[in-house]
Amino acid sequence: MKTELPRSGEKPEEVRICGYYPGALGKIIEIHAIYYWEHWGFDISFETQVGREISEFMVRFRPDVDGLWIAQVNGNFAGALAIDGAHPGDDGARLRWFIMDTPYHGRGLGAVLMKRAMEFCRTAGHKKVHLWTFSGLDQARRIYERAGFVLAEEHEVDQWGSQIKEQKFVLDF
Repeated sequence: MKTELPRSGEKPEEVRICGYYPGALGKIIEIHAIYYWEHWGFDISFETQVGREISEFMVRFRPDVDGLWIAQVNGNFAGALAIDGAHPGDDGARLRWFIMDTPYHGRGLGAVLMKRAMEFCRTAGHKKVHLWTFSGLDQARRIYERAGFVLAEEHEVDQWGSQIKEQKFVLDF
């Protein structure tokens, strides 16, 4: 999908939402590692966990229940979001690896990815979707709540070299 994302006083940018392409996983891992290290002090255990889990996800990827959406602006990686539907259980599918590169924060692309993912979930027949995040990611939380997610669980954890308040959000269709 291609669209134009207007910026005040500038020529519209070409925005493309696509699936996997060579190098995309590396970008997702890199953006996660840098953002969470710079803003939250997460250590190497976070980067290696993201790398391992997204690699495992792509190896077992099934397009009927799983999704990966990548936003590009003028051909540059801007962000990503995945739906992992392999083990729905009581919690339903899992929203994962939602990240926007810092220059693209606050420009509406995260909401575009979320809308695409939720449309996919409905079409794929997922009855529920859940995600794990932590307190303090306010922009992302607003996107989750606008999509209909509600906070279901919250607790303190010590992981990735930091103390965080982990949160679980759920959405029932």
